Amino acid sequence: MYNKQAIGVFDSGVGGLTVLKHIHQLLPYESLIYVADSAFMPYGCKPDAVVQERCLKIASFLAEQDCKAIVVACNTATAAAVHGLRDSYAMPVIGMEPGVKPAVARTGSGVVGILATSGTASSDKFMQLKKRYAEHAELLVQPCPGLVEEIEKGDFTTQRLHSLLALYLKPLMEKNADTLVLGCTHYPFILPMIREIVGGSVAIIDTGDAIARELQRQLRKRDLLTDGESQESVRFWSSRVDSTEALSRLWGEQVIVTHLDI
Repeated sequence: MYNKQAIGVFDSGVGGLTVLKHIHQLLPYESLIYVADSAFMPYGCKPDAVVQERCLKIASFLAEQDCKAIVVACNTATAAAVHGLRDSYAMPVIGMEPGVKPAVARTGSGVVGILATSGTASSDKFMQLKKRYAEHAELLVQPCPGLVEEIEKGDFTTQRLHSLLALYLKPLMEKNADTLVLGCTHYPFILPMIREIVGGSVAIIDTGDAIARELQRQLRKRDLLTDGESQESVRFWSSRVDSTEALSRLWGEQVIVTHLDI
């Protein structure tokens, strides 16, 4: 019966849905619980200690739901809190890591652009990642303040969003970046707009699929994969009371969102 327990996935807002979709596609028989901390987003501009506190509260809730694994579907939260979560819980805790390694392997120009929140770009974890691959390519890190807030509105066609994105992409294109890393789980939602701005020849790296496969590997190693054949449930929680419309639209079907008071 332990294998039937849910997998918990959380993010500062709706961005982690891009990871949740990869998990649901790869592991369709697993029960999933998604928590959007939308009342407190974005994490990227907040101090590490504050983000750590939020992550511990959400993880505590997921543990109370008897989750068998937790996916931190947020680069900023991973950088700030994943080690503390792993110290606190025996269950697998899977974190995000910007796809720098595959981007460096892919680039032809030797220049890789990385779109990230300010929190991710300045984190020790990311600095170590950058240092590890810096000798193999020029890594241009572009913090994107304000982008998450625009994406959370759910309208991916606004001039404000386009202008912000063009502002952040321009210096990367001017320096001949031929590969882009999406360093925030919100950014895949605006992939069409990114593609429109940078053109079809630029490779774009999203790590959502890799995270789903790592989760599968960790569950298989611990014999925690669900044995059943029936479609299981996906349940949604949010710290903001008016999240149903946004989560339903971005998930692709009408969902029930329960308010999580943390």
